[in-house]
Amino acid sequence: MSRIPWCPVPVRAGFALSLALLLAAPLSAQPVAFGLFGDTPYTRSERAQLPAMMAQMDAAGLAFVVHDGDIKSGSDECSDATLRDILDLFGSSRTPLVYVPGDNEWTDCHRRSNGGYDPLERLARLRELFFQGETALGGGAMPLLRQSRQPAFAQFRENVRWEAGGALFVGLNLPGSENNYHGVPGQRGPVPEFLERSAANRAWLAEAFAHARRARLAGVLIVVQANPGFVADRAGQGSPGYREFLAQLADETRRFARPVVLVHGDTHRFRIDQPLVDPVEGSTLRNFTRVETMGSPFMGWVRGTVDAADPQVFRFEPRFWPGPAAQGR
Repeated sequence: MSRIPWCPVPVRAGFALSLALLLAAPLSAQPVAFGLFGDTPYTRSERAQLPAMMAQMDAAGLAFVVHDGDIKSGSDECSDATLRDILDLFGSSRTPLVYVPGDNEWTDCHRRSNGGYDPLERLARLRELFFQGETALGGGAMPLLRQSRQPAFAQFRENVRWEAGGALFVGLNLPGSENNYHGVPGQRGPVPEFLERSAANRAWLAEAFAHARRARLAGVLIVVQANPGFVADRAGQGSPGYREFLAQLADETRRFARPVVLVHGDTHRFRIDQPLVDPVEGSTLRNFTRVETMGSPFMGWVRGTVDAADPQVFRFEPRFWPGPAAQGR
C-alpha cells in the first residue's frame, strides 16, 4: 500500500512561513507510528473480529492507538454491560489506547432502541468507566494530561492531550448528532450541557495551540468524533453545534502556520483531504488536513506517522480489514 502524504498538493509560496517555523521545531524527537480507528463495533460480526484487528495493531509497532468514538451502533442499548464489554476489550490492548466518546454512547441514548436512557447520565457513566486515572487505556501506562486537572473544568476528564514525535495530540468531546446542541427531542438549543462543554472545548483547544507554539512543536493533531460539516459550514448551512468549533479551528490553524490535522469518524467514509478555509483570505488552508477513519460496515484502521524532521510532519496510510465485514467494498 503506497503512503498517503499529509499534504496532497504542492507547497506554495504562502507556505514558506510554515517551513521556516518548522526548522525551529524539536527535530531531535524520534519518529513515532500510531493507529486510528472508530465507528466500530456496530454488529456481532464486527465485535467478534475487533480483537483480531486490535491484535494486528498491537503487532504493528505503534506507540499508541486512538478510537474516535461510536463503540456501538445507534440502535443498540446504552447499557452498562455494553460499555463494560468495550472497556474490557480496550483494556486488553497491549498498545496504549486513547478513546474519544461518540454520539452513539451518550447523546443518542434517549432513543427507545437504546434503552431510553438520560444522555447526561450516560455521559457521566462514560466518564466514570473510561476516563479514570491519568494514563491511557490498554498497556504501557501512557501518561495523559486531562483538562479535569483544572478546577474550572473538573468534570471534563475525557478532554486530553499528550506529546509524541515532536507533535501535540489532543482529544475533545465533540460528538455527532449536532454536538448535543438541541439535547433530547422537545428541547430547544443551545441546551446548558452544550454551552458548558463548548466552553471547556474552546479553552482546551486554545490552550493546546498556545502550548504547541511555546514549545515550538512541529504539528498538532486533534481527534473528535463528529464530522463537523466543513462544506455545509462554508455554504452557511452548517449546524450551529459546530460553527464555533470550526471558526476557532480555522483561526488557530492559520496562526499556528505548521501542520494541523483533524481526525474524526461519524460519517463512515475514509478520506484524507483539505476542506478548511482561511477565515481571512478565503482560500484553502494548506497547513490543514482532515482524516476521516473507516466506519461500519467497513472495518479498518489508519496507520499514522509523525516525524518532526519531515516537512509534512504527519503521514497516513489506510489498513482495510480483510474480514467478512469488509466484503463488498
